[in-house]
Amino acid sequence: MVVTDAAGAPVAGLEPWDFSLLDNDKPRKILTFRSFDGTTVKPEPPVEVILLIDMANLSFPQVAFVRQQVEEFLRKNGGHLKQPVSLIVLTSAGIRVQPRPSMDGNAVASVVQKLKGNISTINPAMGGEGLLERYQLSVRQLATIAENQARKPGRKLLIWIGPGWPMLNRPTDRYSERDQRRTFENIVELSTRLREARMVLYSVQPADASTEGGRYDLLYQEFLDPVSSPKQTQPGNLGLKVLVTQTGGVILGPDNDLAGQIDRCVAEASVFYTISFNPARAEHPDEYHQLKLAVDKRGFTVRTNRSYYNEP
Repeated sequence: MVVTDAAGAPVAGLEPWDFSLLDNDKPRKILTFRSFDGTTVKPEPPVEVILLIDMANLSFPQVAFVRQQVEEFLRKNGGHLKQPVSLIVLTSAGIRVQPRPSMDGNAVASVVQKLKGNISTINPAMGGEGLLERYQLSVRQLATIAENQARKPGRKLLIWIGPGWPMLNRPTDRYSERDQRRTFENIVELSTRLREARMVLYSVQPADASTEGGRYDLLYQEFLDPVSSPKQTQPGNLGLKVLVTQTGGVILGPDNDLAGQIDRCVAEASVFYTISFNPARAEHPDEYHQLKLAVDKRGFTVRTNRSYYNEP
């Protein structure tokens, strides 16, 4: 979890008794507590920053700008990175992964520099079919990334660079019972994989000059309610910004200071807290639990996982 002050800066130095934890509105005892301040107490292994360039959902003109901004971030301070950084590129063909994290920003920037803005095989002329394909591709690849990262120890920050995938539905749309069941299963699976990977999602986004730009930037807020059963599900519950909020990350942009947006995300990599507790026994599969973590300090905000799905 990350605690920030009124200015949005990470806060270090809090103690276990400063926090209270509710699981489905019932108090839970904090069993273990660790505090990392980035200077005297550092995590081992170090927190990994994963930059994901989303070419599948960025418009073609935006790709070159995004690449330039990512390079600018990587080459700051002579290319000396504060955290190990790895690179993932999402295209309509799937994901490409840099072999290993690196503290050498210039080396990672050289990889970014060689990226080509390929024309996506999923284009606007495909209409609703193309929107569905981009949605399925993005969610599927995010699940694959989380599954792979779960095999590695330590905390990770996945910074998703792009507008996110289509949310498909508006509040008036209706879905079959079968569609709802499938979506619910996807929500449970992805939520669990992200938690097991100890991964926090962040969303950074360039400004979009097109007529669509900004129209749906706040639509995700309609899909933040708890999803405890298939009857409550909609594809929008799997939107990027919804997942960012659920994992305790931050939504930044859209604006054209992408390098600055990434900097703000990375600032949260070294100052954070970890806790553990014993969950109550689950009464049925995929039992939804809402988490509320509060800090007894005025003006401070806690961000962490908002929920989890428990099993008998």
